Amino acid sequence: MKKLIITMIVLFMSSAVILSFKEEKSTFNYTALPKDSVASIAAFKQVYTVLMSARCMNCHPSGDIPLQGDDNHLHTMFPKRGVDGKGVYAMKCANCHQPTNTPGLHTPPGNPNWHLPPADMKMVFQGRTPRQLAKQIIDPKQNGHKDMQKLIAHADDGLVLSAWKPGEGRKLPPMSHAAFKKAWLTWLKTGAYAPAK
Repeated sequence: MKKLIITMIVLFMSSAVILSFKEEKSTFNYTALPKDSVASIAAFKQVYTVLMSARCMNCHPSGDIPLQGDDNHLHTMFPKRGVDGKGVYAMKCANCHQPTNTPGLHTPPGNPNWHLPPADMKMVFQGRTPRQLAKQIIDPKQNGHKDMQKLIAHADDGLVLSAWKPGEGRKLPPMSHAAFKKAWLTWLKTGAYAPAK
C-alpha cells in the first residue's frame, strides 16, 4: 500500500512538472483577432509608411549597396551586402557602425547587430508596392523563415527599434514605435491581408 501511495505521488508530481512546461510554452502563443480584411489592410497602409521611410528603406535596398540619408542615396562608401549581409572583406558594416550611435551630426548610427538582410533572403522594400511588400513579409520563403509569432516579435527587434533612435540629423519614421507596433499587430492578427495594389 505504501509503495502504491509513493508511486501515485511520484506520478502526480511528474504530471504537474510536465503540465507546467506545456503551460509555459503556451504563453508564447498570440491571440488572433477575428479576420477583418478592412482593418488589416488599413493597418498595413500605416505600416507601409514606416517601411518606406529612410530608416527602413536604407537597409532594404533593391541592390547590394545600402542606401544612406533621408533621400535614400547610395551609401557613400559603396559597401556591398555580402553573403551574411554584414559586408565583404575590409568593408564590414561594423567597421563604422558601432554598437551605439557615434556622437555628432550625421555620423554613423549604431547597433550591435548592424547589417542588411543576407544575400539569400534580401527582403527588398525599395520599389515594392504595398501589395508586393505585404505578401513578401508574410511569406516564410522570403522573410527569413519567420512564422506569425516571429513576425510579431520582430517589431521589437533591436535593429528595428534603432530606427527610432537614428542619431543626430536624421528624420524619424512617420509615426512612433508604439503606433507602428499597434498597426503591425493589428495587420497580422486580423489576417495579414495584402492591399489590392
